[in-house]
This record gives sequence, structure tokens and C-alpha cells, in this order.
Amino acid sequence: MNLLDLDTLSVAKQLLGYTLVHESDEGITAGIIVETEGYLQGDPACHAYRRKTERNAPMFGEAGNIYVYQIYGMHFCVNISTNQKDVGEAVLIRALQPTIGIDLMQKRRGTTSIKNLCSGPAKLVQAMQIHKGMNDWHILKDDLKITPPSVIIPESDIITTTRIGITQGADLPYRFYIKNNPFISKK
Repeated sequence: MNLLDLDTLSVAKQLLGYTLVHESDEGITAGIIVETEGYLQGDPACHAYRRKTERNAPMFGEAGNIYVYQIYGMHFCVNISTNQKDVGEAVLIRALQPTIGIDLMQKRRGTTSIKNLCSGPAKLVQAMQIHKGMNDWHILKDDLKITPPSVIIPESDIITTTRIGITQGADLPYRFYIKNNPFISKK
């Protein structure tokens, strides 16, 4: 079964434990996905809620498209599109547990705190050097990719809660993280 063939909330849960890898000219950086949020087309917090636009078009592509967007005019976030073509849904990657290229991530983020390198969507984008030019890449075909976990995270180790950092749809239980993982953005 292909992970990306699942519904959006299932993908958001099952991405936990996968590794996000970026192969750049500077070197390889990678981290285990420890926190995600799902965004469904009928959800008022979803960028695809109203309609398809130039900005959110990658969300409407095939499952696995990368959707990079800017927030607050300065930070970027990375999402993986889900569901079927023409359905605007995606999973926001909220936090990573750094595993490869930690020195390079520390340089990019200007911090020596490993716990603080990727503990939020804007932080991990900076640490991994994910940029707007990656918009509409594919997570299984390009230099920003995911690799399966060596051990599947059991359902009992996945915390389901409400999303953070949004106003609309904040009460929906679409945020998932690995229980007791010190690298999540916040409890």
C-alpha cells in the first residue's frame, strides 16, 4: 500500500516516523517526522478551502506534491499534498527530530540547540533549507524526499490533538505527534 493513497488524516498520522531528507549542494540534512497537521478541503483553515489559486495549486496536484508557502511575510512552511488530484488537501510537517547534517542545520539556524533546530514548521524549513523553488516538487521523485521508518509508530504512541497557530478550525483534532518526543513544537 502506498502511504500517499490514504486519506489526509491517515497520511498525517502515518508520516510520523518517516524521515524527511534534503539533498542539497551544501550536503544532506534529514530528520524524523515527529509532528504533523492535516488540512482538508472543507476545513476553514485549509488554503484550498475557498478554491484553487496559483498559490495553493500544488495542493490540487497528485498526492505527494510539495506545497511551500510563506506565512507572516517572512517564514516558510512545507506541506505534502494528499488525497486525489483536484482535491486540495495536504499535511503540514510541523516538527522533525534531526538525524543527519546536524552541524549544517545548526549553521543555517544560528543555534547549537539540537532540540530547537526543527521544533516548528518555520524552523525545520530553515534548518533543512527548504525554499519556495521546491513548490510543486514531488516527495518521492526530487531532492526533498521522505523515506519509510525502520519501525512503524504504534497508534498508542500517537497523540491526536487540536492544531496550533491558527484561528479558524483550531478546534479540529487534526494535529498528531509522537508521544513523549522532545522535538515536537509544543504539547
